[in-house]
Amino acid sequence: MAEPSSGDGNGDKSANCDEVNGISAKVVSEEDARRAEELKEKANEFFKKKDYGQSITYYTEAIELNPYITAYWGNRSFAYIKTECYGYALNDASKALELDKTYIKAYYRRASANMALGKFKLALKDFEAVTKARPSDKDAQRNYHECNKIVKRQAFMKAISVDDHKKPVAVTIEEELANMVIEDDYQGPCIGEEGITLQFMKDLIETFKQQKKLHRKYAYQILVEVKKIFMSQASLVDITVPKGKKFTICGDVHGQFYDLLNIFELNGLPSEENPYLFNGDFVDRGSFSVECILTLWGFKLLYPSHFYMSRGNHESETMNQMYGFDGEVKAKYTNQMAELFTEVFNWLPLSHLINEKILAMHGGLFSEDNVTLDDIRKTDRNRQPPDSGIMCDLLWSDPQPQPGRSASKRGVGCQFGPDVTKKFLENNNLEYIVRSHEVKNEGYEVAHDGKCITVFSAPNYCDTMGNKGAFIVIRGDDLTPQFTSYEAVPHPNVKPMAYANSLLSMF
Repeated sequence: MAEPSSGDGNGDKSANCDEVNGISAKVVSEEDARRAEELKEKANEFFKKKDYGQSITYYTEAIELNPYITAYWGNRSFAYIKTECYGYALNDASKALELDKTYIKAYYRRASANMALGKFKLALKDFEAVTKARPSDKDAQRNYHECNKIVKRQAFMKAISVDDHKKPVAVTIEEELANMVIEDDYQGPCIGEEGITLQFMKDLIETFKQQKKLHRKYAYQILVEVKKIFMSQASLVDITVPKGKKFTICGDVHGQFYDLLNIFELNGLPSEENPYLFNGDFVDRGSFSVECILTLWGFKLLYPSHFYMSRGNHESETMNQMYGFDGEVKAKYTNQMAELFTEVFNWLPLSHLINEKILAMHGGLFSEDNVTLDDIRKTDRNRQPPDSGIMCDLLWSDPQPQPGRSASKRGVGCQFGPDVTKKFLENNNLEYIVRSHEVKNEGYEVAHDGKCITVFSAPNYCDTMGNKGAFIVIRGDDLTPQFTSYEAVPHPNVKPMAYANSLLSMF
């Protein structure tokens, strides 16, 4: 299902009628129908060039001229999936099925979008519909069975999680650490009695650059110890940047380890004099996520009061199962370590307040008015992200240029306008917010009259987007953001998504 439909719409429910299955009444002239087909073909060409934004523009124009062609909705749904606008993709796939319940591609599109959001039960229903329509389709059968395995596993994990007497993995591992053997042929960095040192971190970075592994004992030790630090922190962490001192904010790095190292080349290694905040989505998609997260957590242990990390929407179990981190951890270490990562992710803070004037979070603002900083502080975060509420919005929401709020293009969280940002800042005596979560051509974007800043630090995202990465530097006596953009650097020949769930091959 890797290409948009390129036919002329024959066989789709379509054409010059007053109303089709609830889609607004409109008589389509022959000229409009012909022009719509031309726009669809133009959109298909942009899609093939991976210019999904332009393809969406032309599919939309085609739909406006003739909303009764199933393929237009199905194709735009696929383009929305490519741009991670899963909410819009769901809507378009459903519109296509309103027009034609036999349009198989729309079931695939809807299943893909639901899987991307971790809604595997809904995806399974659509895969089941495809297998019934095409019982001899081997791909359909494979997708159905793979999705069914995930649903059954989730049900099993939910059943055993109600056991209040089950020890956390971190406790079990800590009890076993002393007995873990370091093999004689291991030549990587070691954690001594003094704990994490700067020399250890430099050696760790060099080890990872050479595509070698940190011994599992030390990897486990980092996870166990960093979990304790995060458990001691609130959901909203206060940061003070002294006058004259710099502070750096980075956005998503998504497993792009060599680009992470480039940030440190450009801006210096973390230290007490060079503090950092990494604003979520450290893992998934990029195939060096283990290296990224262990490096970041190592610096957290080395500089606990000068290195900060916010939770992103990809620091969650369902995202990790789909987008590669779960598979990568199991390939490089163990299933048990994958469980431990989930435990630690659950304790990551949700946001940071810098000098009482800048609020930083991964996603954005809220579906409801009058949310306060105290409400964020009181939010219970030791859980998988919910589908609504403060925690959900902090991880998933996005800004929009128009006033007010609208349904999320992603299908989770909301989209909030400049008036929402202004009111939130006024109510909480803040100057601006910093968030991440979205690819930007220059690696950053300033919106909402300068009050909503996006920073994204993974250049050439997934080796396909061609965007720059960026980071922000502020100073304690001048909170004006200074931006540095940079290009991607070479990395070893391991493709993004190398460890992702096989179901994502349909995207």
